[in-house]
Amino acid sequence: MSFRDAAGPIHMTASATSFAIGVKITRADIPVLCADLAELVRGRGGGVVACDVAGVAHPDVVTVEALARLRLTARRHGWNLVVTGAGPDLLELVHLFGLTDALIQAGRQSEERKQAGGVEEVVDGHDPSP
Repeated sequence: MSFRDAAGPIHMTASATSFAIGVKITRADIPVLCADLAELVRGRGGGVVACDVAGVAHPDVVTVEALARLRLTARRHGWNLVVTGAGPDLLELVHLFGLTDALIQAGRQSEERKQAGGVEEVVDGHDPSP
């Protein structure tokens, strides 16, 4: 596993933690990443963990699994995890696995998300007009 930031993958403030994921992640890396994150946030008040994935060169199912497990680790300790720096390939994989709402990019508003193709609003004719 490699990290983009030579100073280290983790930066902390009182209620926020920045955690960078490396270029390539293997399944063996996932428990280590989760343990590192748990150690950082354990015993601290809740906040936000910003998981920077800009350094991920070729995202795959292991990358998505790592993000999902990091999110669970953060939640177990009262923290929220948001993904930042995701490229189109990773966003597509996250969407394919149905985790878009769980792994929302920081700063992205729900109105900016694409509408699902072929979905139409159903109007009940018995409902009064507003």
